[in-house]
Amino acid sequence: MPRIDVEDLISLVRNYNPKTNEQLLRTAYDYGERMHDGQLRQSGEPYFTHPVAVAAILTEMQLDDATIITALLHDTIEDTKSTYSEIASMFGDEVAELVDGVTKLTNLQLSSSETKQAENFRKLFMAMSKDLRVILVKLADRLHNMRTIKSMRAEKQAQKARETMDIYAPLAGRMGMQWMREELEDLAFRVLNPEGRNSIIRRFITLQRETGDVVHQITQDIRTELEKAGIDADVFGRAKKPYAIWRKMQEKNQGFSRLSDIYGFRVITRNETDCYRVLGSIHRRWRAVPGRFKDYISQPKTNGYRSIHTTVSGRDGKRVEVQVRTRQMHEVAEAGVAAHWSYRDGVRAENPFAVDPAKWLAALNERFGNAEDHDEFLEHVKLEMYSDQVFCFTPKGDVVKLPKGATPLDYAYSIHTRIGDSCVGAKVDNIRVPLWTRLKNGQSVEVITAEGQRPQATWIDIVVTGRAKAAIRKSLREEDRERFIKLGRELARVAFEHVGKKATDKALKTAAKTLGIEDASEILARLGSAEMRAQTVVQALYPDLVANTDDEVDAERAVVGLSSDQSFTLGKCCQPVPGERIVGITYRGRGVVVHAIDCPGLAEYEEQPDRWVDLHWDAGKHSASHTVTMNVTIRNDAGVLGRICTLIGEQKANISDLHFADRKPDFYRLLIDVDLRDVEHLHTVMTALEADTDVAAIERFRDADRKL
Repeated sequence: MPRIDVEDLISLVRNYNPKTNEQLLRTAYDYGERMHDGQLRQSGEPYFTHPVAVAAILTEMQLDDATIITALLHDTIEDTKSTYSEIASMFGDEVAELVDGVTKLTNLQLSSSETKQAENFRKLFMAMSKDLRVILVKLADRLHNMRTIKSMRAEKQAQKARETMDIYAPLAGRMGMQWMREELEDLAFRVLNPEGRNSIIRRFITLQRETGDVVHQITQDIRTELEKAGIDADVFGRAKKPYAIWRKMQEKNQGFSRLSDIYGFRVITRNETDCYRVLGSIHRRWRAVPGRFKDYISQPKTNGYRSIHTTVSGRDGKRVEVQVRTRQMHEVAEAGVAAHWSYRDGVRAENPFAVDPAKWLAALNERFGNAEDHDEFLEHVKLEMYSDQVFCFTPKGDVVKLPKGATPLDYAYSIHTRIGDSCVGAKVDNIRVPLWTRLKNGQSVEVITAEGQRPQATWIDIVVTGRAKAAIRKSLREEDRERFIKLGRELARVAFEHVGKKATDKALKTAAKTLGIEDASEILARLGSAEMRAQTVVQALYPDLVANTDDEVDAERAVVGLSSDQSFTLGKCCQPVPGERIVGITYRGRGVVVHAIDCPGLAEYEEQPDRWVDLHWDAGKHSASHTVTMNVTIRNDAGVLGRICTLIGEQKANISDLHFADRKPDFYRLLIDVDLRDVEHLHTVMTALEADTDVAAIERFRDADRKL
């Protein structure tokens, strides 16, 4: 690609902005060229060809001087000796801020691990909220890099292509720049699945050979209909991009030959009234496909997009998609949110359909702002970026916009969190429907609420909007916290009584201060959720009273059958306790691991008799406490869990850990770690629990995979 010199670039800007500051553009061009002097791209070209190409892409969007200059300088702070203060002094604070913003985005590894990716996504949206032009430059930067990706190493190409497909392409689409989304997707598709892309192109060539130039034929048909109706409009047609066709084939699980609407047509009218006249002409001439009509003129997308979409059965029954819009609507459809900065004849273009970026970002941030952790935020962002829209009506006739696949629960939460939380049912077009029903365009939705209703854990899988998911999770967390605090209080009471003390509020407050935890309720919540052991709390106050429950035991006192130089540990797979028949398995460098004779993990050593050591407990000389995990299934009812903890405490046993293995609406399955003296103590505890009417099942939990 020939290099664009400074005069060519100025000419591109002057075409839409005759009042451009040519001298400032020259200065920026010369400065960028000087800073990047000697640097080369992977292709061997001078590096500065890249910033110039990015600037040229942005001229196609008719952007202001500050954005064009930022494109020329966007890699200077990152890759050269240039500084923020130097750019600010030469080109002003606005440009310096934009360049700095792009630099920070360049340093984000958006395709890294999920947690890191989520954290960086949050930073990306923070950068967007400061100035959306930062993202426009970054998107143009990515577009040029994808256009020239062949010079990169194969693994680097794949990584960039995946990042483009997952992040930058849907982001461009979310901002309304559909042309950029389609090109980014197709460039990434070329890298990620070249054979799939080539197969689509080969099918197209075959199809054209068999049917002729269908695009030209249908374009002429539409023009003829518009001439009959006396409508002055421009008609354009094209075959859809290979990736768009591939995606349709995957979604519909159809082969190319069975796929319809692979052609798209656009009618650009002089005014809004003509849009509907065009629609009428097309529907009179061809049969409309049910369910494929969308009126984004009367209900625009949040990024300002306005257009009428319809799909009709055209020549030979082939489906074709037609979009109808005015010239001003088309400009916004091409530029999206960027239309706000577009210039014409030296002044900001006054397009009544261009969305205010501040309002668009506010709406975006409202949806993402409720996420309380990185993973939740990432989930919201990806859901929002890939979503299409469904328009539903309230009983009063107001329009509610929701993403495709939304349910009545999503609708309820979009009205108000309080409405969502108390939702017990819904009517769609006056018919009662399940809460998991997927809403369709034009439906009227009425939410049925009830006082005292709380969100259910199963709702998370029903809703699709980030706002609803965040509200449900928040409510569940609050509800869980109350339950965990109650459970934690029981665990603390039992643990303190075990050492002859009481878990008073003052004691818990002192323990919180000692452990660096904000307050006593937080300690109880952590105990109840198994984030902390009750023994840790007791030890913080009474370190001398807490017995050592480590698995390491003094060999000379506890176990008979080992030589004096042999160390041993208790097997975690079977957790042997005094009174049980035991054997040892020798491990090189680890001494001996002690197992109960009925441990399921011993089977794998049957062919290695030389590693077996015959052992037995030395009565009265074992350690005071041994941990055993019990698998307990209890009724999910108020107070049951607390009573189970009390029962264990009454048997002079201490709960050291508790984990919810499975939660069902009617039963919980728990793994409870209990500190015991010996096998007789274990049987006493299990018998006491088994006798409780709310305990459905109890057994000793053993895990053959957990040996050491």
